[in-house]
Amino acid sequence: MSVEDWTERESAIYRALSEVAVPERERQIAVMVDLVSTAPGDGDVLEICCGEGLLTAAIQQALPGITVHAYDGSASMLEATRDRAPAPGHLVTREIDIADRSWRRFDQPLRAVVSSLAVHHLDGPEKRVLFADIHGALAPGGVFALADVIQPATRTGQAIAAGMWDQEAKRRSAEIGGAADGFAAFRDAGWNHFHAEEPDPVDKPSRLTEHVDWLREAGFVDLDLHWMLAGQMLLSGWKAG
Repeated sequence: MSVEDWTERESAIYRALSEVAVPERERQIAVMVDLVSTAPGDGDVLEICCGEGLLTAAIQQALPGITVHAYDGSASMLEATRDRAPAPGHLVTREIDIADRSWRRFDQPLRAVVSSLAVHHLDGPEKRVLFADIHGALAPGGVFALADVIQPATRTGQAIAAGMWDQEAKRRSAEIGGAADGFAAFRDAGWNHFHAEEPDPVDKPSRLTEHVDWLREAGFVDLDLHWMLAGQMLLSGWKAG
């Protein structure tokens, strides 16, 4: 996905809906922070498509002194990340096109790479290249943690994912806002793409098994699936030490 495919309007919609739309967001962040904390060494951490900066802030809070490279294709998302970061002196932000490879080179090997709800904007061959580039950028023993939307293998699986995502958005809307207004906005925005016969062309989710195959092909070992709900997953892979 090129930068032009995602506008600041989409960024504003995401920030307005994400609290309701991202299933068990707090749990996902906690798991990813645990993974980064477990990785050996003191190298920098990269977040690909940092969004509003919640994960970057959580990593900085858990690992004082670690520099986080927070990259995104949206200027307003990067601004939100800078405003939220508890250690701005250990934050490097950069506006990127996720499909471009020029930003994937670093002066020193990385301790960890994390990404949430972004990689599904790449098609299959682009994901394979990204995973290989991430593996190359990591230090031995480094971890890659990926949370993202996946493509169910069957129409039945897609219907199940659609229903579960609606259910989770309704639950979060009630718990966070005390009313259904958040879910109504989620529904009206068409956020649950599992209901669509034809997905938005910027969404190119792949199957879970394809992610595993591509990560193994890139050289990652000890792959783990830590969480899965409503057609979304969180998995990790490690670079051999």
